[in-house]
Amino acid sequence: MSAVASPCIGYCKLNEDRVCAGCFRHVDEIAGWQEKPDTEKQTIIERCAERKQGFTQ
Repeated sequence: MSAVASPCIGYCKLNEDRVCAGCFRHVDEIAGWQEKPDTEKQTIIERCAERKQGFTQ
């Protein structure tokens, strides 16, 4: 079992850049999440936080 939980919040809607409006992961980051090493998952979560900060509604 992974020590890094999925950032999915159950609101899955991709924008035109193929980034989820719920968790801010790119579709390529979502695919195969369970198989990714924890170090990669942590990097993805950090990128999601950056995307979220840059998100404007």
